[in-house]
Amino acid sequence: MELLPALQAAGMTDAGLRLIGAALAIGLAAIGPGIGIGLVANGALQAIGRNPEAAGTLTTTMFIGIVFTEALAIFGLVISFLIGFGIF
Repeated sequence: MELLPALQAAGMTDAGLRLIGAALAIGLAAIGPGIGIGLVANGALQAIGRNPEAAGTLTTTMFIGIVFTEALAIFGLVISFLIGFGIF
């Protein structure tokens, strides 16, 4: 049994399915970067605790890692908008 005809028979419209897809896209896309940012901050704080003199270099590197990790969440947000507005 196919899923789409069963959902449409239950009263689910294409717009409703599109919004559920958009919500799933941003929800799942936010999990990875959230974990990644936590790991980056954890590693940087441990390194600063072991070698406080390197705090400036580690802070810069940490922020670069956070920016690249957050870019994945922004990419997921863009995909979510594309799904939500019916472009994708």
